[in-house]
Amino acid sequence: MRSRWWLMAVSLAASGSQAQTNGWNMPVGVTDVSSDIYGLHMTIFWICVVIGLVVFGAMFYSLFRYRHSKGAKAAHFHEHTSVEVLWTAIPILILVGMAVPATATLKNMYDSSDAELDVMITGQQWRWRYEYLGEYVAFTSNMSTPRTQISGEETRGEHYLLEVDEPLVLPINRKVRFLMTSDDVIHSWWVPDLAVKQDTIPGFINENWVKINEPGIYRGQCAELCGIDHGFMPVVVHAVEEEEFDGWLAERKEAAEQEAMGVDREWAMDELVERGESVYQSICSSCHQAEGQGSPPAFPALANNEQLINDVDWHLDRVVNGVSGAAMPAFRSTLNPVEIAAVVTYTRNAWGNDTGDVVQPSAVAELIAQ
Repeated sequence: MRSRWWLMAVSLAASGSQAQTNGWNMPVGVTDVSSDIYGLHMTIFWICVVIGLVVFGAMFYSLFRYRHSKGAKAAHFHEHTSVEVLWTAIPILILVGMAVPATATLKNMYDSSDAELDVMITGQQWRWRYEYLGEYVAFTSNMSTPRTQISGEETRGEHYLLEVDEPLVLPINRKVRFLMTSDDVIHSWWVPDLAVKQDTIPGFINENWVKINEPGIYRGQCAELCGIDHGFMPVVVHAVEEEEFDGWLAERKEAAEQEAMGVDREWAMDELVERGESVYQSICSSCHQAEGQGSPPAFPALANNEQLINDVDWHLDRVVNGVSGAAMPAFRSTLNPVEIAAVVTYTRNAWGNDTGDVVQPSAVAELIAQ
């Protein structure tokens, strides 16, 4: 009997690394915190295994050794003080032994002080907005899995529903503090390899942090039921060497400066339409469909929409300020004036709308400033 229990314990121990490889276990991750969490998880797991072996071993041994067919007689006893003290003291010691490392890990998880970089993460149905605070760099990250894969018209890719057009780029070996909030409903930013899972709540700012040890691409998703397209809100973090990150950030800052300068110039229609189509496909098509046919009544059609065609001010106001009580969010803090002007111009001239209207970024900037 003892040999059987020993073989079972050895088998479980040997399968631990294989379970990690096959995805049956939580990942070790690429941060010190994730490693600590994994170590804590495995420590408590093996404590539970030992407790289970002892309890069930004693139970099955008693059932076998003192079974009725062998003439065993039930004993009658109570109030054994030594036994009661023992079965009270042992669980207390076990709990204390688990609580001490767990408390140390929790304290480390919530210590976001001395960060070298601050990133604001804003949840939006159904995308993430990233802003590098103090660096004047911000962008929106949208799922890039083609709708043809989602509908089954095309073979699903390796990273189905876990790929985006703009990943969050972070440096390794630097402590990065996350400030997290939401523009609409509760979301949850979750990347298992980083050991970060934090709710983003409208009107509140939560904190978390990460210090990545290894370059790579790490994927996650929204872990909160945030709406009908909850499963289409992935997170992708691209961790790079510090020098590469500094170069990337400098390029994005320069691009942001060029974008800001574009607000004051006159744009040609074809420029705005080309830019607007890209913005529409990444931001708007998930609700209003690729050809503007919408999904009434929640998401009205934009193609041949009489109110949209006849009233450019109404159209622009809906994009900038959203629709209260509806699924249409305000894009004034999500898109810059150039992007808003481009997508409005595009939708007013696509799918047969053909209004001929051109909305300039300067007009959008004036509306946002009001």
